[in-house]
Amino acid sequence: MANPHQSNPIWLLILFCCYYFILSEKVEVVEATRRNFFNPQSSDSTIVSNVYRTSYHFQPPHNWINDPNGPMYYKGIYHLFYQYNPKAALWGNITWGHSVSTDMINWIPLDIALNPTKPFDIDGCWSGSATILPSLNKPVILYTGSNQEKHQAQNIAFPKNLSDPYLKEWIKPDEYNPVMSATGDINPLQFRDPTTGWMGSDGYWRVALGAEIGGVGMALLYKSKDFVEWERADKPLHSPRGSGMWECPDFYPVAMEGKRGMETSVNSEYVKHVLKMSLGETHSDHYLLGRYDEEKDMFIQDNEEKEKNYRFWRRYDYGNFYASKTFFDAGKERRILWGWSNESDSKPDDEAKGWAGIQTIPRMVWLDENGKQLVQWPIKELESLRRKRVQFHDKELKAGGLLNIKGVKASQVDVDVEFELASLEKAEPFDSALELDPQVLCEKENFSTQRGIGPFGLLVMTSLNKDELTAIYFKIFKAHDRHVVLMCSDQRRSSLRSGLYLPVYGAFVDIDIEKERRISLRTLVDHSVVESYGGGGRACMTARVYPVFLVTSQANLHAFNNGSETVRILDLNAWNMAKPSINVPQDQFLV
Repeated sequence: MANPHQSNPIWLLILFCCYYFILSEKVEVVEATRRNFFNPQSSDSTIVSNVYRTSYHFQPPHNWINDPNGPMYYKGIYHLFYQYNPKAALWGNITWGHSVSTDMINWIPLDIALNPTKPFDIDGCWSGSATILPSLNKPVILYTGSNQEKHQAQNIAFPKNLSDPYLKEWIKPDEYNPVMSATGDINPLQFRDPTTGWMGSDGYWRVALGAEIGGVGMALLYKSKDFVEWERADKPLHSPRGSGMWECPDFYPVAMEGKRGMETSVNSEYVKHVLKMSLGETHSDHYLLGRYDEEKDMFIQDNEEKEKNYRFWRRYDYGNFYASKTFFDAGKERRILWGWSNESDSKPDDEAKGWAGIQTIPRMVWLDENGKQLVQWPIKELESLRRKRVQFHDKELKAGGLLNIKGVKASQVDVDVEFELASLEKAEPFDSALELDPQVLCEKENFSTQRGIGPFGLLVMTSLNKDELTAIYFKIFKAHDRHVVLMCSDQRRSSLRSGLYLPVYGAFVDIDIEKERRISLRTLVDHSVVESYGGGGRACMTARVYPVFLVTSQANLHAFNNGSETVRILDLNAWNMAKPSINVPQDQFLV
């Protein structure tokens, strides 16, 4: 058996991934957290079937994961750390799991990077970020540690051996830690999740932390000259008084033109800044757009009138997606977003399966041309998994029409479709009272109701008799001065299994449908996860589904139109997706 550290590790990683791809072409490989997510208390023995385990999404072989932590690109290798319980499929015993990759598709697992071994983190090594110090070309981790009293503080960790490109071992120096403690008005139970650092023109580093002071969620700001000794700034980076505790804040620049990503310290008249927070009120990741005033060390939101109500704040993803983290990929000059998708089955189910939680497909993020929202799209590397394709072109879907998309494995597929609307005359009137509640509007809708413009879209993970299915669709409404595009992901009929959380997700897609007369939908289906990107990535939704039929039979895939007007499919492409190598121990393949 070859020792992977005796040769160039980057080429070894590439060869390993290539070997696994060849193998996957020939055979199909089978394979409560501090946040109060819905978890019914029931279990069904069929849940343990491997058909619910994802094939091309990131997850470890066993046990619980949650937040992505400290993603970075360093010396040609992508690193992903993540909150991990090495002992069970439930939250607890939190460590930092660690995997490496050359393409963010195939991943090699490494030993745990951070274990709770010190008084300042003995109750858990919680979320944090990685920063590469340019003067030293050295990565540094800042993370939250929970002590024996469950008080939270921020700690620093350094790689033990910079000559190791995998950065397998990390040191938590006693002489420095903790580097930031909860003092004064800070609640030590609500003080966590440091961001990636950025440097100002004054030569000082800054990081933001999530906190709640006096019932108000905010991003506290800390400054340091050497990245070791930190002082709290006089004012928060931002405190809009619109929500409770902010978890997992993120702060980064985006170019006002183009898709090119920017290093986190960039600040100029040609960029906007994104301030993101994870909110317990909605179990979602929200973000604000604005500018960073370095002189005041404050984030200034674009539309301050709407900052005091988080219902106005946009979301990365309107489905099962939380605790996300971005990083700047210097190798390809792009900003990449990772996010956690929790299970929506029960805790007993997770214990029976032996695993819980995935990371969504890494997404490239940039500012939309309108300057009002972000756009997200799966990284280009994902397309390397595409295999057999089924294609339709210029296909009419009349009222009540259903197109059966045969020839692909519908439980492991990438489908991309563009719809064209000939007329909008029959669009139903829009209820302006629901302007802030697209999910409520989706709950009132039914994808099988035939009226107006839509619903039209995709039926995925569908049983033969259609008693189990997940619908992702659009519907067009007419407001007094514009047309409104609603996107829904409806899991109410996704499974006949009892004890599941079966929500409906909804979002408005910010496009000019009257001008464009067309809208796209891309959906990634991977067994128990359905990721959808509407309007070219302007609205995203992640769903978790566990259909009973999948244990004994194959899934089906359909395009449908239940509106009263004909919809045309300009193009529809569906690809079988290969199974990459994700956290398979090296010694199983490297011989």
